[in-house]
Amino acid sequence: MFANRTEAGRQLAQSLGDHRDPRLLVLGLPRGGVVVAAEVARALDSELDVVLCKKLRAPENPELAIGAVSEGGEVFINADVYEYLDVGKTFLEHEKQIRLDEMSRQVEAYRAVRPKASVFGRPVILVDDGLATGATMMAAIQSTAAGTPRSIVVAVPGGASETAEKIERMREVDEVICLEHPSFFSGVGQLYEDFAQVEDEEVIRLLKTASVSGTA
Repeated sequence: MFANRTEAGRQLAQSLGDHRDPRLLVLGLPRGGVVVAAEVARALDSELDVVLCKKLRAPENPELAIGAVSEGGEVFINADVYEYLDVGKTFLEHEKQIRLDEMSRQVEAYRAVRPKASVFGRPVILVDDGLATGATMMAAIQSTAAGTPRSIVVAVPGGASETAEKIERMREVDEVICLEHPSFFSGVGQLYEDFAQVEDEEVIRLLKTASVSGTA
């Protein structure tokens, strides 16, 4: 268990020392993942940015992810959940548009502070505060891969073993680093003593204090 996301980021960075590179780009998944990513970027003296994704929520059960959509409109569908719920394409398209509208406000706020970094030809580390269903991370992977990076490493403090294994099998992913695999995983919050909600203002502060070529 980690005290908080900051401590988790510091511990995660210790496992990523071999990935230090002048062109390295660390991408955090807002909002909690950016706190972890900021510590990784600081330790590796690398550029910090965000990759925005939102869960596509199941009807009557918003905690259950049918999939996820990225700020660029790339959609990842959790086929098992989608087929089991049989929600149909109309619901999915409506849900996608709701999440894109939500993201547009975040995109405007975040990109005013930090223009979107190019991933082309660069080694990229994707960081979140944990893996549950992995839907948002998988959407982030697909979105990042579309920009033709040199490599993609997924790094998280902990998560569900089956999710980490599923991501490891994705052809776009070169490596998965997951520090903790609880035998019984009920949610990302169980990894932390302090799992307070992270606000957009905190993400903006972290982006402001990170330099373009590394961290301040």
